[in-house]
Amino acid sequence: MSIHEQPQTSYDVIIVGSGAGAMTAAVFAADQGLSVLVLEKSQQFGGTSAISGGGIWIPNNHHFTAKGGNDSPEKAWTYLKAAVGERVADKRLRTYLEQAPKMLRELEACSHVRYAVAEKYPDYYPHLPGSLPGGRSLDPEIFDASVLEEEFHNMRPASITTLLMGKVSWTARQAHRAMSRSFGWRLMVLGLLLRYRLDFKWRRKSELDRRTALGGSLVASLRRSLMDRDVPLWLGCDVQELQVEDGRVVGVKLMRDGQEQLIGARLGVILASGGFEQNQALRDRYLPKPSRREWSATPPGNNTGTALRAAQAQGAATDLMDWCWWTPTISVPGEEKARPLFVERAFPGAIVVNQQGRRFVNEAAPYLEFVDAMYRNNRGKGPEQLSAWVIFDAHFRFHYAMGPLMPAQIMPDSRLPAQWLDNLYYKADTLAQLAARLGMDAGVLQASVERLNGFAQDGNDRDFGRGGNVFDRYYGDVNVKPNPCLAPLRKAPFYAMRIDAGDIGTKGGLLTNEHAQVLHENGQPIAGLYAIGNASASVMGTTYPGAGGTLGPAMTFAYIAARHLAAQQVWNPGQGMAAAGLSEGTR
Repeated sequence: MSIHEQPQTSYDVIIVGSGAGAMTAAVFAADQGLSVLVLEKSQQFGGTSAISGGGIWIPNNHHFTAKGGNDSPEKAWTYLKAAVGERVADKRLRTYLEQAPKMLRELEACSHVRYAVAEKYPDYYPHLPGSLPGGRSLDPEIFDASVLEEEFHNMRPASITTLLMGKVSWTARQAHRAMSRSFGWRLMVLGLLLRYRLDFKWRRKSELDRRTALGGSLVASLRRSLMDRDVPLWLGCDVQELQVEDGRVVGVKLMRDGQEQLIGARLGVILASGGFEQNQALRDRYLPKPSRREWSATPPGNNTGTALRAAQAQGAATDLMDWCWWTPTISVPGEEKARPLFVERAFPGAIVVNQQGRRFVNEAAPYLEFVDAMYRNNRGKGPEQLSAWVIFDAHFRFHYAMGPLMPAQIMPDSRLPAQWLDNLYYKADTLAQLAARLGMDAGVLQASVERLNGFAQDGNDRDFGRGGNVFDRYYGDVNVKPNPCLAPLRKAPFYAMRIDAGDIGTKGGLLTNEHAQVLHENGQPIAGLYAIGNASASVMGTTYPGAGGTLGPAMTFAYIAARHLAAQQVWNPGQGMAAAGLSEGTR
């Protein structure tokens, strides 16, 4: 049956997905006078953005400029080009750098979204020309999500890993202050806990903190902005196919409440539904081996590559399919997804070794490079050798967190779930005993630890340079000298936890141009089809230039796509879905 024969609703723009990129596109499209429909596969909106840090990497942004920041388009280009190299077309890179600051200014002016510059959060590659020691990454401000009213309960909750004590929202700036043990951090933490506990009226409604931060703040403020515009967001809509007429995408076929529906898109469809990391078959086809979806830190059920496959069926080109936004993860028994290790690796007094007991990487390195090093270290070895081990002593255990293990001064071993021992973590009185439990050579492990202990004395890691740059030191303990990332492992008992080659999404996806249009394998844009975020091949190539390098481009190309769609002329009414007599969506 032709799509013209289906008496279904039609909108100017259909957006598939409900993360930060998707909702940013919806805000800007609606403000261009377009009717917009947002479709979400799951029963909760927010996608992976809701459980993320919510940060955006925007060089030359107005918040940093207002604080006297020393950035420029020239510096930003020098740095980004040095990082990405020739992997991405220059036009896409330049478009991002030109449009990202505009997107941020306009989004804050027209919506509830508010950001603050993270002045101390450095670019991830401080050794490259044009890098800055801070100012390009921005952190969402606290947002009171109670203004969502009943929609609050439809929002994907923040990840427990992003909450203080698993319950209380805090900004990335506040988290950094606590984790680096900067002056006054204890009073700050106490204040946050009291704020949460004393919110009596809200506590009677929910244990969830209404004062959202990080990705929760971004998603909640965007959702409120869509509500202000009466933009519909449908949950439980599994988009299965793109509808194409005369070479142009004119709608989608979806399943909703068990019923198949055809929804028309007069101007186009924006795919913003994430990557394919939760699809094991696609992982097996494209990603390095071994690769398991259970190692991913993204929510199961989402990001299964639906948009990818739908567009590939129309001849769409792809790129970077063998890359992820890698991050080391730890799997906690009973939890639906793995926990990422973003910051703990920089704390002093821990060492990461491979299955042979040898160091192979700077523990404090950017997380993408850390997992890339895991795969490189495993070349020529069996798949069972890929996982690594983080090992630390009783001093580290008392003072610092590691994954779900809060510092022992807060959560002693006696309070840990019994099933975690010899499953999540391993414990022994000596390194030799610990090595035996892990199946590694005790002599090799002992030598690796003794060598690192020697580096800690003068603060110079002569093997991998840990703590030798401003990025490494960002999460180091400022009270540890001479290197805030290095301390000896000497105090029994000793602990170990397995680290897997995880991710926070796939990097590869649909190849797009500078307008976010999906390109056909013949190099030409597919009319009416756009892709942003992890549904598209990353503009960052195989690199991760700074915190917010995922959401910054997702939101920027959302802005670009919405404006490009609005500028399109309506094609011949006799050839489009408007001729089918389909009802017009709410404007």
